[in-house]
Amino acid sequence: MKKIFAAAALSASTVAAPALAQDAFVEFRALTPELAQRAATAALEHCRAEGYQVGVTVTDRFGTPQVFVRDRFAGAHVHETSLRKAWTAVSFRTPTSELAEATEAGTEASGIRHLSQALPLGGGMMIRAGDGDVVAGIGVSGAPSPSLDDVCAEAGIAAIEMDIAF
Repeated sequence: MKKIFAAAALSASTVAAPALAQDAFVEFRALTPELAQRAATAALEHCRAEGYQVGVTVTDRFGTPQVFVRDRFAGAHVHETSLRKAWTAVSFRTPTSELAEATEAGTEASGIRHLSQALPLGGGMMIRAGDGDVVAGIGVSGAPSPSLDDVCAEAGIAAIEMDIAF
């Protein structure tokens, strides 16, 4: 009787093992360093053409920095703020200009503003592959307004759009 039970248990575990192994891993896509650099540089160059000195950070889909570029006269704050904007966009899967409105004082989500890394201020966006999958974040800081930071971030995304359109 013990041998039959043991054989049945072994048989069941070998059948279930491949199904469990498939669920043991998560697959995701991320930008290459070259594409991250191209997006950051394009955002910076767009801002520069408009007369703005900015800093741009591109993060991976988890908010870890991949690239930071800063124009020569951009303020010292742009390193921190561009990183926090990119991090916030990918963390909350929301452009930071939308999050700014959603977290205003008195709103249900206003507590987000108390998180140490979150920065709900325009200029942070997700970079999505053609199928909508988030592959990176981009944050721009230093233009005269958050909405202009948004425009520069959009220029950075547009510069690599065809490369990630699969």
